[in-house]
Amino acid sequence: MLAGIVLLGSSVQWLTGMGFALVAVPALILLLGPAQGVVLANCASGVICVVGLVGGWQRVRLAAMVPLCVAAACTVPAGAWVTRQLPEPVLLLVMGGLVTVAVLLVMRGARLPALRGTKGAVVAGAAGGFMNSAAGVGGPPISLYALNAGWTVREFVPNAMFYGVVVNAFSVAANGVPELSAPRWVAVVAAMGAGGAVGRTLASRIPERRARLLVLMLALTGGVTALAKGLWGL
Repeated sequence: MLAGIVLLGSSVQWLTGMGFALVAVPALILLLGPAQGVVLANCASGVICVVGLVGGWQRVRLAAMVPLCVAAACTVPAGAWVTRQLPEPVLLLVMGGLVTVAVLLVMRGARLPALRGTKGAVVAGAAGGFMNSAAGVGGPPISLYALNAGWTVREFVPNAMFYGVVVNAFSVAANGVPELSAPRWVAVVAAMGAGGAVGRTLASRIPERRARLLVLMLALTGGVTALAKGLWGL
């Protein structure tokens, strides 16, 4: 099951340029628990972003990325602290709620004046850093920032990958690495490789809009499921 979750998350990441955490985190926290699920998502997302950035680093907008990444670095410790302090049912509620709200905002294509310019970059980066270390899902604020900045998909993907490398590195430093057995690590690495191959194959066959809608619907289902499990455990 762990390999299947990572395979699905990796596939949609390569298919759409985003989505590993949105799709995988709700399932990972249900399977491994909130703490281990988040740190595994941080590690896997970071590795995928490093590999994905290799071919697109020339298109990274460093001027825009600096305030995003600095703001994220400042809020990652707060998210990590929240993860360590809250009991599991409450963590499930927080994580499920963050995923659900983030997905709904992205699906609506929310236009928010607070997410424009340098101030918007700071707000989005801070929100993304906190969400990434607390819930493993730091991409939606950056998606909303890019939407409000008028970025094209071609501009968004390499910058999102760059942000993913930085914020996941900080998150792993704050939360540590997952405590998995050697066979599980082998399964995770193999699933990431297979997911990359599947995603790249499907990218030329599935329209981008349909693929993104599928990712968001899967993420919304996972977020609502985590919310339900958190409520059940209270």
